[in-house]
Amino acid sequence: MTAPVFVVDRLDGVGPEFVLDGPEGRHAVSVKRLRPGEDVVLTDGRGRWIEGVVKAAEGKDRLVVMDLNSLWEEAPAAPRITVVQALPKGDRGELAVETMTEVGVDAIVPWAASRCITQWKGERGAKALAKWRTTAREAGKQSRRVCFPEVADAATTKQVAALLAAADFAAVLHESGDAPLATAELPAEGDIVLVVGPEGGVSPEELGLFTEAGADAYRLGPSVLRTSTAGTAAAALLLGRTGRWS
Repeated sequence: MTAPVFVVDRLDGVGPEFVLDGPEGRHAVSVKRLRPGEDVVLTDGRGRWIEGVVKAAEGKDRLVVMDLNSLWEEAPAAPRITVVQALPKGDRGELAVETMTEVGVDAIVPWAASRCITQWKGERGAKALAKWRTTAREAGKQSRRVCFPEVADAATTKQVAALLAAADFAAVLHESGDAPLATAELPAEGDIVLVVGPEGGVSPEELGLFTEAGADAYRLGPSVLRTSTAGTAAAALLLGRTGRWS
């Protein structure tokens, strides 16, 4: 898919013409500078999309799209990959969400690990979560995805353990791992859940709880990556090994 992607609230009843306005229309007209005859994709971000052709660009924020006929739906990803991402400092969390979205992660779970310097509380936490979700949406559009990753509410360690216990394959990136993630036996279907710890590392107590839940510790490579890049590197490895990048 090479045509630029724009998000609409719903696709039911769209077509054969549609006016894209508001922020999406402004982005199409004033930023992308789309012109008549160019192809576009309208998506709900949940796996459904319609291909169309630009009929006209009006003003600074109205794009008229025509030839919107066939509604397509992307098949569910198999296996589904979820990354539990410990909260990094500053804007590194948004960097992690952006790059994980670009490579193809299906879900991201913010995790308030015990060694996280950043803690999401109250209004500050709500704003941070909203930024992560906005980042996933924008990165999904930029990478031409039609099914954007779900960014869940921040999880506690016990909630993460429950998520790991329900997975078909669960792993924690940790230097104590005896085996590299590149050699792990992966399922062809179901759910893969990967835990990325904070800069200070996963605590022994957390690692013990995750091990009891069925998650083994794995090494990613010979070097130690930052928390904002480890999830992206590991997800790329998993996507390649499961055939989703083939």
